[in-house]
Amino acid sequence: MHHKTQNDTLAKANKTPRSSAVSPWFSPLAYFLGRRFLLPFFFGHIEVTGQENLPTTGPVILAPTHRSRWDALVVPYAAGRCVTGRDLQFMVTIDECQGLQGWLIRQMGGFPVDPKHPSINTLRHAVKILHDREMLVIFPEGGIHKGKLHPLKPGIARLALSAESSYPDLGVKIVPIGINYSQPYPSWGTDVNIHIGTPIKVSDYASGCLKQDAQRLTTDLAKGLQKLSHHESEILNNRSLQSSSFRHGIRT
Repeated sequence: MHHKTQNDTLAKANKTPRSSAVSPWFSPLAYFLGRRFLLPFFFGHIEVTGQENLPTTGPVILAPTHRSRWDALVVPYAAGRCVTGRDLQFMVTIDECQGLQGWLIRQMGGFPVDPKHPSINTLRHAVKILHDREMLVIFPEGGIHKGKLHPLKPGIARLALSAESSYPDLGVKIVPIGINYSQPYPSWGTDVNIHIGTPIKVSDYASGCLKQDAQRLTTDLAKGLQKLSHHESEILNNRSLQSSSFRHGIRT
């Protein structure tokens, strides 16, 4: 029975035209509460580096690693309207768009995709977001994966290349973002480091052969994400060194 219900949900989602719109009343409130209260209260130390790499205009795909459901709040904290003046729209897996969480995601401009069988409507909607020169968030690993960087899905590169080729001089950029927690399963007091990498110009990979271009783009994106990713032990060691340096500075 549960299997049938899940299949019905997936079928309905693939037949439904995709649309996403950032709620004009909920989004500003959510950004404010999340940035000022929720995240600072829940997490221990929040460190963001590389915000100067975030484009403030033009079509952008933010490509973060995916380690926790908290990522959907951490990315706006590091790259949302309070930093760039731009709202984010999320392409997320369909199982993350259920219940209250699904409602919240939709209010923030999110829309679901079935990663195994993405519908043409979903892809068209994502391309339209880029054609409108907005900022789209796609987790290139697909679902949530703990530990090391998981092999990237080729869909993000194909989507970016398709958008670039279908609109002259569009100028799509992909920004790799490494989200790193000091614990595999973030709980109260967990430290989080967000490292924003150098944007990748999609047009540099558009030679005309979509399959090969997507492979090269995916490989370089994976290399960028690998450089921005750290293990929990590295975060804790770095935090300890910062605390030690701070105490030493006080003594001297």
